[in-house]
Amino acid sequence: MKGSFTPDSNVLKTSNPYLSFKMTLTGDGYFQSAEEALSATKKVSRSERIDIVAGSARKGQSYLFWKGDQLFQLPVTYWTETDTWVNSPSYPDGSPHFDKAIIPRCLECHASYFDWLPPPVNRYRKTSLVLGIFCEKCHGPGREHVARHRLKATLPAGTSEAIVNPALLARDRQIDICGLCHSGNGTPIQPALSFLPGDSLDDFIDIPFAGPEDAVDVHGSQVQLLRRSKCFQSTTTLTCSTCHDVHKPQVDAAAFSPRCLSCHQPRQCGQYAKMGKSIAGNCIDCHMPLQESRVLFSNTNGKKLMPKVRNHQIGIYAGEKVH
Repeated sequence: MKGSFTPDSNVLKTSNPYLSFKMTLTGDGYFQSAEEALSATKKVSRSERIDIVAGSARKGQSYLFWKGDQLFQLPVTYWTETDTWVNSPSYPDGSPHFDKAIIPRCLECHASYFDWLPPPVNRYRKTSLVLGIFCEKCHGPGREHVARHRLKATLPAGTSEAIVNPALLARDRQIDICGLCHSGNGTPIQPALSFLPGDSLDDFIDIPFAGPEDAVDVHGSQVQLLRRSKCFQSTTTLTCSTCHDVHKPQVDAAAFSPRCLSCHQPRQCGQYAKMGKSIAGNCIDCHMPLQESRVLFSNTNGKKLMPKVRNHQIGIYAGEKVH
């Protein structure tokens, strides 16, 4: 829980001078409360417990709460860039809303398993949620794999591992695993959690095709942007895992430079004459710059806050800051 719950730092003011939110910690847990003054003598308030945290806080954290067996998003989000509380994305500023339903497509990317029990659309078996992203998200169901390894000494040589190794899949199928959550907005064709590693994502989610000149937001559309890159189009081997090790946290952009330099030479860069050998220290900030998302934003206390997200279309960006 990254946001501050200490006095003075735990209040979010809004564009409505009569409404504010307060984040508190009690013996019963963490809470978000809205308090609105209707008159000099009358106030209304609502308080809900933070039941689930979504996000590692690299960009921020949003919070969910249960109302019976229905799951909703709370109105206040933690924003890492400013180290403050902000209005949750898509919630209107100045209104005490607690009604954004968490649909299965949300949980499909932020959880590993859940039992969906509609109607309504945000009803789940509470005890079924497996929070976080676990092995089966990329490797497929593991029950049979575990069972076979427990019996390995008695199984014939060459028995199948009964598990998916993404590295052995065709490139499109490898990228589909990542694309489940990193291909931008899409319309489900099959029920959530139907897609399994090795499947074609197009059979499960309808993701609108974006032409070379169509606007694609940097938030959530990493696969679409990567496919536009000359680096991707000029080879049949480049995948998401060429640069990303999904088994380790990766937060230092400069650390990706050796991946770039496995194909490119520093002298090929147009900035080499100006920067010399130091140019090899950070390819990413220039060729995959941080850019503001126009899809994911927060309207907070009269201001529009847009997070900066790494653009995955590898290219030359005129006017971008050279580090």
